[in-house]
Amino acid sequence: MWDKINIRFFLFFFLVLITTVFGQNGNIEVGIDEKLGEQFPLESFFNDEEGNLIELKDIINKPTMLMFVYYECPGICNPLMSEVASLVNKVDLIPGVDYQIVSISFDQFETPEIAIRKKNSFLNAIKKKIDPASWRFLTGDSVNIKKVTDGTGFYFKREGKDFIHAGSLIFLASDGKITRYLPGTTFLPFDIKMAIIEASEGKVTPTIAKVLKFCFSYDAQGKKYALNVTRIVASITILFAVVYFIFISIKPRHKEKINKGE
Repeated sequence: MWDKINIRFFLFFFLVLITTVFGQNGNIEVGIDEKLGEQFPLESFFNDEEGNLIELKDIINKPTMLMFVYYECPGICNPLMSEVASLVNKVDLIPGVDYQIVSISFDQFETPEIAIRKKNSFLNAIKKKIDPASWRFLTGDSVNIKKVTDGTGFYFKREGKDFIHAGSLIFLASDGKITRYLPGTTFLPFDIKMAIIEASEGKVTPTIAKVLKFCFSYDAQGKKYALNVTRIVASITILFAVVYFIFISIKPRHKEKINKGE
């Protein structure tokens, strides 16, 4: 009877702790809630750099490196796109053949004129000769922006003329399945290459980035990722709680066996 009470109490306590630590992800105001394996909303319409209205399902037909930015961002968007331009030079895969890049502005007031200027700037930073159509710079209205950002778990907040948001690369298979997230603004060429290869296979594989995402939170004011001490300490607390309750559940039975001479 005591063992059953012990186990029930342990399970209850464990669930409370798990809910406390992990249950916060349900109401993300700013940040990324990964939706690995889910379908990207391809039935969404955006303007390309030339001002043409396109449906995303017409251009996402190969492994895709997707990023949500806004082109006049004073913070992490330009470093993110600069990093991508640099990686195009380093990764031995061909944009437009092996994969493509799509930047979508989440600022509904940005225009194709702004997008084309930004596109030309970053294409000029790439030393390789690539098809200009292999990196698209899109703009759209609030309805379609919300559809694609909600569909990928990318949450942002307007603050005056600017936005509070995180930085990440999101990888899509040719059918639009979400296969990988790489949070941050700097990446290893190997990680990018592997993410593209996995997207080409439609393979959903969380990596160490998932662990880093748990250990680090996006600091909206500092506009950078910071170690989430509270979350880590809570996780350690859970670990010790599990060990402790296993110990106190086993110890009485162990003593009982000794007393019986078993």
